[in-house]
Amino acid sequence: MAAEKAGADRVELCAALFEGGLTPTLGTVRAALAAVSSVRVHVIIRPRGGDFIFDEHEVAAMEHDVALVREAGAHGVVIGALTPDGAVDRPVAERLIAAAGDLSVTFHRAFDMAADPFGTLDTLVDLGVDRVLTSGQDVTALEGAPLIAELVRRAGDRIVVLPGGGITDRNAARVVAATGARELHFAALAEEPSPAVHRNPYPFMGGELRQPEYRRMVTTGAGIDAVMRAAGG
Repeated sequence: MAAEKAGADRVELCAALFEGGLTPTLGTVRAALAAVSSVRVHVIIRPRGGDFIFDEHEVAAMEHDVALVREAGAHGVVIGALTPDGAVDRPVAERLIAAAGDLSVTFHRAFDMAADPFGTLDTLVDLGVDRVLTSGQDVTALEGAPLIAELVRRAGDRIVVLPGGGITDRNAARVVAATGARELHFAALAEEPSPAVHRNPYPFMGGELRQPEYRRMVTTGAGIDAVMRAAGG
């Protein structure tokens, strides 16, 4: 809702941002679609964190999830799958793209773990993928800008190269200038305290790497607006 109010074109709907984004529940997808009217909602299809090499059961789950979010009315899906040697897992990608039907398809940052970025780009074009999200195979999109710029040049009008990773209002204009990208992918999160009055400081709901239990991260319209203005609209 914050993204729509700020004038963003799309959102990538994810659960578990700490894992890099996992498939949200179908209830979350339906509720998100019902809450907005103009912003396009693209749903990540990723069953777990870790690598992007999926077994037959995980692939089946992703295929079902693509079909379900399509039926729910999502505007696009965000997918990715690799082979152990760092190439696009073409049979898996083809299954997921077929399940997506007429939905827009984005290949997520599995691209940044691919062995040959230019060969991978050509494979995604051949598969009919609409856009590819990348930090230029580096820590952030700003550090990966040289590779992103070359990808943008090679992509032409065949596929959208979407820089993402560490983009803020402080560097958005530099990323655009350095890469020639026409779209940006970013988060705009701010801390918000939990409304819980009663608090138990002892148990934790996560693992040993603990996040504060009484803190929320929320997307803010001001944060989105700041990056969009910094990037030149």
